[in-house]
Amino acid sequence: MRIALIHALRHSPPAIEAAFARLWPEPTLMNLLDDSLSADLARDGALTSAMFDRFLALSRYAVGTGTDGILFTCSAFGPCIDAVAREFPKIPVLKPNEAMIEEAEGAGRRIGLLATFAGTLRTMPEEFPAGTTVVTKLAEGALAALDAGDVAAHDRLAAEAARDLADCDAIALGQFSLARAAPQVEQATGKRVLTTPDSAVLKLKSLLS
Repeated sequence: MRIALIHALRHSPPAIEAAFARLWPEPTLMNLLDDSLSADLARDGALTSAMFDRFLALSRYAVGTGTDGILFTCSAFGPCIDAVAREFPKIPVLKPNEAMIEEAEGAGRRIGLLATFAGTLRTMPEEFPAGTTVVTKLAEGALAALDAGDVAAHDRLAAEAARDLADCDAIALGQFSLARAAPQVEQATGKRVLTTPDSAVLKLKSLLS
């Protein structure tokens, strides 16, 4: 079994690899990283046709290696991932957050969405089901701290930002790299915290078992 993991942030691979190691260690994992995608989206402010083409190119390469499923870990590129799923209907193609969002449906009607990358907050709320109120919050400076290797500052800034979501029923963390801050976010808010890596691995395991 081969699973392709496609990333747009260099901080994502450790989180998802750790989840596979704990929950489903048997598959062979293949990591494809293009961290210029997130920089280009931040610069352009919107998904472009060139970004769609790049996602398709990465996915065609992965499928050419014989992968049995594709998991994207970049939450700001939902429409691009939809295009990949349409091109490869015979294998599972998962958005990073879809399994977590399914879990969030049972967590309440008002869901806080915390992100460290602003692009996530432009695209991800649309993925939640109708009837869900999504309250968004950007953890300013947290991603820059992680880029600088200051993981403690990243976690602290995430927890501080999450306090603005304390009136929600639950809090969803919008980046794979944010999963590491889940205990601090839960402590700061007293709310249930949903993370993406574990949910994604368990859904893939269910689909491919």
